[in-house]
Amino acid sequence: MKTTLNLSRFYKACNPSYTLNISNVLDRQYYIDFADVRGCKIVEELQRTIIRISPDEPTCQLFTGHIGCGKSTELQRLKTELELAGFHVVYFESSQDLDMADIDVSDILLSVARQVSASLEGINIKLKKSVGY
Repeated sequence: MKTTLNLSRFYKACNPSYTLNISNVLDRQYYIDFADVRGCKIVEELQRTIIRISPDEPTCQLFTGHIGCGKSTELQRLKTELELAGFHVVYFESSQDLDMADIDVSDILLSVARQVSASLEGINIKLKKSVGY
């Protein structure tokens, strides 16, 4: 099947500040797998760790890279794969929720808690309020 390339859309997809959403058919056609350049298949490795090695335990992974290298796109790809495997994924970009010029660890933790809470309430899971700690 031959795909017609929309040049304007292609240039937009190459914008380092634009995150490709792999679950979107229009974005998926512009995705390029750079695993060979990176030296590993990072999404597959993270997916394996979460799904096979520790599906019932929390896991913490560090995923870094320079601006525009595709971190958000790869994380969107991981999100899609995990959702297909039945996981509930909370994805948000901290720069849209926090003042990046004045940020503290407590700001990050509160932002994560807020996003998780909103996501769970969005699927009708109510968090129990507790007194004290």
